[in-house]
Amino acid sequence: MMRAVSRRQMLAQTLGIGLASLLKVPAARSASWPKIDATFLFSADIHACRMASGLSPDCQAEGKTDENLRRHIAALNKVGEFEWPREVGGAQSGLAGAGQWIGRSLGLVIGGDATDDGGGQVTQPHEGTQLLQFSQRYQQRNGSDRVHVPVYVGLGNHDLDQDGPPPHVDWYRREMRDYVEINHRPSVFFKPPVPATNYDAPSDCYSWDWGGLHLVQSHRFAGDTAKGAISGLEWLKQDLKTFAGDGRPVILFQHYGWDPFSIERWDADAHTFNDTGSGKPHWWSDDDRRALLGAIEGYNVVGVFHGHQHETAMIYRRDGLDLFKPKAAFMGGFAVVRVTDTSMDVVLAEAGPRGSVTFTNAFSKVLDDTR
Repeated sequence: MMRAVSRRQMLAQTLGIGLASLLKVPAARSASWPKIDATFLFSADIHACRMASGLSPDCQAEGKTDENLRRHIAALNKVGEFEWPREVGGAQSGLAGAGQWIGRSLGLVIGGDATDDGGGQVTQPHEGTQLLQFSQRYQQRNGSDRVHVPVYVGLGNHDLDQDGPPPHVDWYRREMRDYVEINHRPSVFFKPPVPATNYDAPSDCYSWDWGGLHLVQSHRFAGDTAKGAISGLEWLKQDLKTFAGDGRPVILFQHYGWDPFSIERWDADAHTFNDTGSGKPHWWSDDDRRALLGAIEGYNVVGVFHGHQHETAMIYRRDGLDLFKPKAAFMGGFAVVRVTDTSMDVVLAEAGPRGSVTFTNAFSKVLDDTR
């Protein structure tokens, strides 16, 4: 125990630290919800790529550069000065808040793949250069090259799939999980910069609340057991029962989605994974999705935000869920979200030069306020 605490302290010093079915509840329970007016940002697939010397292979060609991340951050810091758009893509946006100022966000939620290659470690265990780059950009600080709001970190396959050299096979994964822990897990010994209300140490899933809105970070996904991960599915069930059993709105964040790339399977004839294959799933399975749907059934899940697929901004609906995926962060993508007692507005956006922003997709829906 003392060794784990010491390591977290050392790492902290080094880093500079679709509508789901609605639960019908009695009016007396619903009246206990705090008021909701939460504006926040979401982005995924940062892919910090810096190594001790240059970038990881192919990163320059793919656009995974610090220059692009700084352009992304400039837009995140500037977007609050814009209005919720009245028109997107030449059509009426339909947003409940159209024409109102976006204003300051409560936080930025990361939907996985903070780093390109397990934190950017070298052959011997020590802090990775990519994890340092991510922390130097996507951790709340002043300055034009830092995010100005609290950051809620999520991990994806690029953060967690990298094996280290024996006997340190799990070192890279543990370092990435340690970063999540020191940023979000409260303890007797350490106050994190962005504390979670409920943190599950085995899975590193966590949740928090903005007024009457309940939010859950589940990294790749809540039932993940790949590469030695411990499933957070039972934790999720208990978390929702405890914190959202009165029917209040819930938002889930994870890395994998329901898009064709996220659910692709092995195609034996083509010798690759694709969306027409029928073999082994590449990322997560039908059973994984059924288990997750079973865990959230009966709760008021108003949206799922994810990443993983880079090139295409998506707003779509699967299995009764409204799903949102901006373009990858290194390509300039992010989402701006506002949830109130009566509505949910989402716009997907892309960063341009010098803090400029282009809104590409819009979504709005009325929420059931039974209070």
